[in-house]
Amino acid sequence: QLQASGGGLVQTGTSLRLSCEVPGFIFDMDDYRIGWFRQAPGKEREGVSCFASNDGGTYYADSVKGRFTASTDHASKAMYLTMNDLKVEDTAVYFCAGLHRDLRCTYYLNYPALSDYWGRGTLVTVSS
Repeated sequence: QLQASGGGLVQTGTSLRLSCEVPGFIFDMDDYRIGWFRQAPGKEREGVSCFASNDGGTYYADSVKGRFTASTDHASKAMYLTMNDLKVEDTAVYFCAGLHRDLRCTYYLNYPALSDYWGRGTLVTVSS
């Protein structure tokens, strides 16, 4: 299971970094995706970012592009999501998830239910 952590209560315009513990077997897979997703109260889960192991690229939802940066640390078996210039609309429970499949990140971000591995999320609350 992937475990997200690092959430908290912050003010608009500030930054926060989330962490995701990734089981080693996922990084050992031949082709995988690791995504960050979020779910705001009363809304559906939406994609935030996706890392594709086949090309090493990271893809972002338009709503966070330029503000959020996802990174991987294989040695520490972790992924991070650095969130800058936070907005009230970023308030949500954030999850990291894994997929063992050759699937375009742009597609995976729209269909989080395709994930093979999920973990508990972490709540981020942004106040004005």
